[in-house]
Amino acid sequence: MAIAEAEKAGMAGEIPIGAVVVCKDRIVGRGHNMTEALNDVTAHAEMQAITAAAETLGGKYLTDCTLYVTVEPCLMCAGAIGWAQIPRIVIGAGDEKRGYSTMVARKPFHPRAVVVEGVLSDKCAALIRGFFVSRRK
Repeated sequence: MAIAEAEKAGMAGEIPIGAVVVCKDRIVGRGHNMTEALNDVTAHAEMQAITAAAETLGGKYLTDCTLYVTVEPCLMCAGAIGWAQIPRIVIGAGDEKRGYSTMVARKPFHPRAVVVEGVLSDKCAALIRGFFVSRRK
């Protein structure tokens, strides 16, 4: 589902990153990059999904949720994930230029959060590469 969100972003001319928040086997929030559409540098996929999940669940803490995201979160999004206390984060492709892991010495997430990396990494990375290749033509 996060990949489908990323594909929506790409079709809209946005950097193709998607995110989904799942709580008790139910999608409670989804989002994709909307920085161009909203003219807002903070309108990242993770932020959209977290906001939607908080609204759906009626609270700012997402302590029973898992976030699935196609590309490693940036430092801003990692901070939001930590503040939302999301206990499990599943990441597709890494981000060697802007990912949180390149900018921090320790994990910005909740202390007990579990991070799973590399899920469908090739497909997630291909979306990003394809987007930028098409932009450079």
